[in-house]
Amino acid sequence: MSDEKPKLIIDEDWKNEAQREKEKLASQQAEAAKAKAEKAAKPITFSDVVRLMASQAAMYLGIIPEPQSQQRILAPDMAKTHIDILGVLEEKTKGNLSDEEDKELSETLRELRAIFVETTGAVQQAIAEGKINPDGTPGPNAPAQAPESPKP
Repeated sequence: MSDEKPKLIIDEDWKNEAQREKEKLASQQAEAAKAKAEKAAKPITFSDVVRLMASQAAMYLGIIPEPQSQQRILAPDMAKTHIDILGVLEEKTKGNLSDEEDKELSETLRELRAIFVETTGAVQQAIAEGKINPDGTPGPNAPAQAPESPKP
């Protein structure tokens, strides 16, 4: 065995390529940080407010699942509150919205109100038929649930 240590030969082309890659990565990171900062600095728009209230109403009507639990919620009173907030917004902003904003708000309200009427009507019918109790628990005429499959 020899006590000689191997010589380290550094190729200049390799060094230059590594430097270019390092600069390219730094540039990409800077661009990503700039884009993130611009997005965070973007002001909230009227459409954002309408979509926020509409998504809350939709969640309480059971249309979309609650984000954290992924469970569907049926809370018509809460849905009505969010729909009513949009109604107040429509009333108080009359004449102050662009045509696009006005159309978005009125169409959103029309759709949510129709879904609300349909949903609450279905709930009332299910209560009348004894499928559910007024508190939302299964009623005397509720369909029997199928037994769960055994888990492996």
